[in-house]
Amino acid sequence: MTRVLVTGMSGVGKTTILDELGRRGHLTVDTDYDGWELPDGTWDERRMDRLLAQHADVIVSGTVENQGRFYDRFEHVVLLSAPLAVLIERVCRRANNPYGKTPEQRAEIAGYVQTVEPLLRRGATLHLDGQRPVAELADAIEALVTGTS
Repeated sequence: MTRVLVTGMSGVGKTTILDELGRRGHLTVDTDYDGWELPDGTWDERRMDRLLAQHADVIVSGTVENQGRFYDRFEHVVLLSAPLAVLIERVCRRANNPYGKTPEQRAEIAGYVQTVEPLLRRGATLHLDGQRPVAELADAIEALVTGTS
């Protein structure tokens, strides 16, 4: 039984890594999509409760204000991080998510790196460099799930 939360700033690669883990056969939930977030940007707590109650093995990604309420339900909280310049370059060129395209949103990301990422770091059980190749990052997270780390 292993539940993993993958968190980090916009552009760090959470969706890309979850896509790879899903391709490998793992149950994954990217909370940036499919209505997991309420209009205020927090997780739908009832829905997250149901997900975690129904699935002993799941890899979830997201970064929201109320995620800490669920940390005790995850065996691992993995923080992905990368330098701000890398994050900005990635959000500017990605096609699957419009967030980060405007100067205001990029400034918001820069602010979050200073204010939110330190909070995420304190709650994380593992920190991974988001600049590593996707396959390596997926391998590291998969090892947590399979118990081979």
